[in-house]
Amino acid sequence: MATIDVLDAKGKKTATADLDDALFGIEPHQAVLHQVVTAQLAAHRSGTQSTKTRAEVRGGGAKPWKQKGTGRARQGSIRSPQWNGGGVALGPKPRSYAQRTPKKMVRLALRSALSDRASDGRVKVVDFGLDAPKTSKARAALGDLGLDGKVLLVLDAGDEATWKSFRNLTDVHICVATELNAYDVLVADWVVFTPGTVPTDAPLSRGGAAKAVDTDVPTPDAGDPPVKAAAAEPAPVAYPGSHDLVDEDGTEAPEGFEIKGNEDSMKFHVPGSQWYEQTKAEVWFASAADAEAAGFEPAGGAEAQAEEDDA
Repeated sequence: MATIDVLDAKGKKTATADLDDALFGIEPHQAVLHQVVTAQLAAHRSGTQSTKTRAEVRGGGAKPWKQKGTGRARQGSIRSPQWNGGGVALGPKPRSYAQRTPKKMVRLALRSALSDRASDGRVKVVDFGLDAPKTSKARAALGDLGLDGKVLLVLDAGDEATWKSFRNLTDVHICVATELNAYDVLVADWVVFTPGTVPTDAPLSRGGAAKAVDTDVPTPDAGDPPVKAAAAEPAPVAYPGSHDLVDEDGTEAPEGFEIKGNEDSMKFHVPGSQWYEQTKAEVWFASAADAEAAGFEPAGGAEAQAEEDDA
């Protein structure tokens, strides 16, 4: 792994930093760089250009002259593309120029761009040590460090003093580490990092802290068949004033509970009703009032159940 000197604002060495070979030491991939940069520039296009077709140009609704007998070429509208002031044939319309670029290509392009700048000695790590915004100090630091031309400055999001010091300098482009991209690296003559923004090839965590691994869980042998995790059974819903099933068929009523409830339709059936015998009970109630209090409705309406219940 290569090392680089950490400089202060005066250009003096204060420490050293490691440059990851996976980011700063690979052979640049020219084809991927070209494709990624082209896609990035295409995505910047607004795509708002627009021309009017013959259907969108005002006027031209009447035929300019009759079809035959005039000696002139037949015409149907003065807004045809061949007419002055007519519509545009096959003209541009608003559209998106964005190109889909695989994430692996984007990362490879960034590594190629950083490696190209590092091979030319155009990468620096500087600790500016600015406590308050001061553009004159920022301009003086660029001169002391020998940074001529366009400079890409990669800062921490919370480094407000350095950010405000360099933001008014026209040849300095500032970005945070998460916004670093191949195009900005290639158009810059120098890439300057602070000690806290030097990138590494370590994978980023998307879920916060890593979960602890339980080492007491036995590891299956290589020859054992894969074991599928058992699906968790949903917990039964308890309704007030209800009774669970006595048998699996749902035909045997518990003592004192004769009203059948169906959880799929949320209907209840009283003894002697039209569908009472054909209904498989999923829950039993002692009275119709208990079933209604649990959110169930009478099957066929309250009058049908009441008539059957009274009968």
